[in-house]
Amino acid sequence: MPEHDVTIRRGRPDEAAALARLHVDVWRATYGGLAPEEALSRLDEARRMPYWSGALATVQPARGVWVAEEAGKLLGVVSLGAATHPTFAGRAEIKHLYVAAEAQGRGLGKRLLQAALEDCRSAGEHGAALAVVRQNARARAFYRAMGGVEGAGFLDPGPLWRSENIVVTWEFG
Repeated sequence: MPEHDVTIRRGRPDEAAALARLHVDVWRATYGGLAPEEALSRLDEARRMPYWSGALATVQPARGVWVAEEAGKLLGVVSLGAATHPTFAGRAEIKHLYVAAEAQGRGLGKRLLQAALEDCRSAGEHGAALAVVRQNARARAFYRAMGGVEGAGFLDPGPLWRSENIVVTWEFG
């Protein structure tokens, strides 16, 4: 289906299970060759449900969840929240950006990221940032193409595995 048939909108609380499933599917596909096997096996929908339930309950500016929906199916998601690491320097944090495998290459990631950045800008944030795993070359190239600037790195102890991350920022002048 054409990209214009996809709606970008705020996520709803009743979508937590579908987003937990999307999160696990995309995360496993993305990090299958990067994360240890134990991390891949430990990540499941039950582990992700609390995050998505909480994020979907948030409706504040520069916080919450946006989804890409087509014909009743969730194909992508982006979530925002308060920064969790000092290297974000007070910027809003893009926590997750996932697009289902069957929908990749259709511009949904771009539309979701633009929605998140616009929400941050409208909320008066001075910028937005995210952490990307250093070895995730595809995501890093996407963020650069979207105007993100790579900066400092840090070791994320993570709940599942320790990963080297790079902070990508967008400034709102």
